[in-house]
Amino acid sequence: MVALLRRLCLILLLAAPAGARAEQQDIAAAARGVVRVVLVATDGSDAYFVGHGSGFAVAPDKVVTNAHVVELTREEKNLVIGVIPSEGTKTYGGRVIAYSPGNDLALIQLEEGRLPVSTFYAGAVGDGQHVTAIGYPGNVDRAQGLGLKQMVEPLGTVKTSGNVSSGRSTQSFDTILHTAPLAAGNSGGPLVDDCGRVLGVNSFGSVSDGHDAEFGFAVSWREVASFLRQAGVSSLHTVVPCRSMAEADAAEATITQREAQASEQSERAEADAQEAAMAKARDDAERSVISARENAMAGAAVLLAIAVLCLGAGGLFYTQKREKRATWWLAGGGVALFGALGLFFLKPSFSSIDERIVLPDDGKATGNKAFAWAGDNICRIDLNRSRLTVSQANDIPFHWAEGGCVDGQTQYVSSGTKWQRAVIPGEGNFVTVSEFDPATGQLRIQRWLPDLDVMDKARALVKDKPVKGCGGDSGRLAQVATLRSDLSALLPAQPNERLVYRCQKGRLTPADPQN
Repeated sequence: MVALLRRLCLILLLAAPAGARAEQQDIAAAARGVVRVVLVATDGSDAYFVGHGSGFAVAPDKVVTNAHVVELTREEKNLVIGVIPSEGTKTYGGRVIAYSPGNDLALIQLEEGRLPVSTFYAGAVGDGQHVTAIGYPGNVDRAQGLGLKQMVEPLGTVKTSGNVSSGRSTQSFDTILHTAPLAAGNSGGPLVDDCGRVLGVNSFGSVSDGHDAEFGFAVSWREVASFLRQAGVSSLHTVVPCRSMAEADAAEATITQREAQASEQSERAEADAQEAAMAKARDDAERSVISARENAMAGAAVLLAIAVLCLGAGGLFYTQKREKRATWWLAGGGVALFGALGLFFLKPSFSSIDERIVLPDDGKATGNKAFAWAGDNICRIDLNRSRLTVSQANDIPFHWAEGGCVDGQTQYVSSGTKWQRAVIPGEGNFVTVSEFDPATGQLRIQRWLPDLDVMDKARALVKDKPVKGCGGDSGRLAQVATLRSDLSALLPAQPNERLVYRCQKGRLTPADPQN
């Protein structure tokens, strides 16, 4: 029976949708902000390992951990705190600047160095939601036989996964109950969602005799937010729900198809309306020609009648030897006759109908709109097309100039009908590739969160030849294009984030939120 249940569970796991598991790129990116917090006792020239926990950066120089991880430092003055990143070669010292045993939180100030900052998810945590615990479980260290030297050197984190198991909380403070395995040493490490955003700080686990299921408790975001606020630290957080890139791609494909169908229907309706307008204009032109022909024929008949009368009167006066009067009447008759002939032969022909067709002005602009975005624009995030993990869903300013200069300082290069630019910041662990489509006003920003090694290689691409400012000279444009090409060989095909904006003319006011 047990074997059968195991098989059924395996089948259910295999049948579960891919979106139910984390994006490994995002978990790996979140792990780069996680550190080992080591307590070392000093006695003259000797140092002794006392214990360790985990933590993660909430500011470049500040780390959150559990209060019980650093509790001994408040009693033993000969203890020092070591903060050991997960990558690189440097380790840092630290000191406790905020301590809250009531909800088991502490804040460590680095004495030097900078760390990748974690982003919190401030929305509701769903029951059954998949989560990952990141940290440094001591049983793994012991199994690997690590000594003090290895414990104080940068080392990769351990990740375990599980699910949120209801909103049950402790009596003392608000926690998240979950099934991700924890061990001594995980304390203070983050519990993250599938996008790598921190949901809480792992604090303790349930005790099992080997037969019961084990559960973990993480201090919730609400507790952490209050703690950081009192400590004067502004954290990064987002309320945009997590979804996989595959889900974002599917949503965008659906939207694109819907827009294409709507555009096709609009074009068809416009074509039908134009055809109807053309038919009406032709009918109006035909009526106009017929009316003009009828008027010309009527005028010619009247002039012909006048000509006959004048010529008859002239002939009568001529027979009466009244030559002068006869001349005037004959001349008048001749003029009327020529007028009648002119109206008859010069009347509009049916072949002139096409020339008389006049279509109504529908008020729509015509011509190429590709460069209508020059000047100030407001770009608003399109969440339906986007996938956000660590960025804010804010509107951004976008000043576009012909030739691809953005905000007066960043040069884009054309790629087909679109314009692109890659940016590698001097600080921060991210690489950005932006693409603007002047035909639609769509701005797409893709962001990668690579490891330290890839970031070093990316920065090496621009170290000796930084691309600064705007300009259409071939050298600068070639540099921008080459950088984009070189980055494609370093970065994975799938970014961590894709932000899609719809731009429109306008300017952000100081009160508008910005990234």
